[in-house]
Amino acid sequence: MCDMIDSQSAEKISRMKKLRRTLSESFGRIALKKEDSSFDEICVTKMSTRNCQGMDSVIKPLDTIPEDKKVRVQRTQSSFDPFEKPANQVKRVHSENNACINFKTSSAGKESPKVRRHSSPSSPTSPKFGKADSYEKLEKLGEGSYATVYKGKSKVNGKLVALKVIRLQEEEGTPFTAIREASLLKGLKHANIVLLHDIIHTKETLTLVFEYVHTDLCQYMDKHPGGLHPENVKLFLFQLLRGLSYIHQRYILHRDLKPQNLLISDTGELKLADFGLARAKSVPSHTYSNEVVTLWYRPPDVLLGSTEYSTCLDMWGVGCIFVEMIQGVAAFPGMKDIQDQLERIFLVLGTPNEDTWPGVHSLPHFKPERFTQYSPKNLRQAWNKLSCVNHAEDLASKLLQCFPKNRLSAQAALSHEYFSDLPPRLWELTDMSSIFTVPNVRLQPETGESMRAFGKNNSFGKGVSNSKH
Repeated sequence: MCDMIDSQSAEKISRMKKLRRTLSESFGRIALKKEDSSFDEICVTKMSTRNCQGMDSVIKPLDTIPEDKKVRVQRTQSSFDPFEKPANQVKRVHSENNACINFKTSSAGKESPKVRRHSSPSSPTSPKFGKADSYEKLEKLGEGSYATVYKGKSKVNGKLVALKVIRLQEEEGTPFTAIREASLLKGLKHANIVLLHDIIHTKETLTLVFEYVHTDLCQYMDKHPGGLHPENVKLFLFQLLRGLSYIHQRYILHRDLKPQNLLISDTGELKLADFGLARAKSVPSHTYSNEVVTLWYRPPDVLLGSTEYSTCLDMWGVGCIFVEMIQGVAAFPGMKDIQDQLERIFLVLGTPNEDTWPGVHSLPHFKPERFTQYSPKNLRQAWNKLSCVNHAEDLASKLLQCFPKNRLSAQAALSHEYFSDLPPRLWELTDMSSIFTVPNVRLQPETGESMRAFGKNNSFGKGVSNSKH
């Protein structure tokens, strides 16, 4: 009997222990859930407080941020942006238990008074770069197929600027070409390259803000017909080659060199502008009813259909511009079409063949039977004023080579004897330094008698005389 009682007592004790253990585990799980819930509430409360109460001290309204920085700001605000459509729920994932807790925002659809006041359009703001209202349009300078150029004034610093307004609703990827030009010019810092000050982007337009340069080489030569002063020709050509050497060293081609794309400041600085036929015009220039003039400075290899462009493409244009500055007329003024343009070139330089131009027969538009067979001439026979300037004919002949690989590079041209009478300090200037920072280097007055200066020993200042060769 005692054994039975002991056995029953032992079973009761065992059941009681199991029950106590079960209850203990249950209460433990309940306590753990409560702790986790409290932790979640604390985290949610902190996040809600940080995002709502301290919002105006961390996140600024987009309309007060410069256009060029909006993309970065929008990207950082993508997780919780009070200026977008208010969310009814926000999900938060805890790494500890991988659980998702949903909560409703108490201020959904409401805006902090500070934020609302800060973003009010009626608030007075000072002009800033990157804003359309920071520039005042003064007058229209020119208009193209998809862009208009205005003379403007900066409200930030009061300086004159050239505003190139590109209409984005046009077809054929116009914005892309404009972006290419802007991106390219942003990285080019040189005294002989037009400076891009600012970029303004709106829904309707893309505006490129350039330094204002009051004229170009075409207008300058029109104002001073009959050829420019020989010393001025030399300084203009030196600056042109200096700018080209800079971009060529960076594997950039201009591809559309002509007097209209070479700006001339009131101090005589020459600046390269409008980078590439496929790119947007970057500065004020003449508007033409046809593209015949562009052909005047296009190399024969391109006219014949070559697509293997290299730096020698630009050097042909340099030769044409050099001759035009000295002679006072365009070197090859074709009046009809590509055929006429090539005939004018071959009349002076000779009709090419495989001996003088290896590979010319493989060019798409070269048909020997279509061209008159001309023998090459001395350049002075075509442009007599070249003979009046020391080494000018030799330099021009090394630039105006039909075979592209025979053309002198910009860097090599800067070392030509034609420039030997210039002050040595010109070759030591930093990229952003103007040649006119060198003492006694300055433009000479252009007069009707300027041609009398050819062939004489002219100086570029006291103590600097021409070398005789």
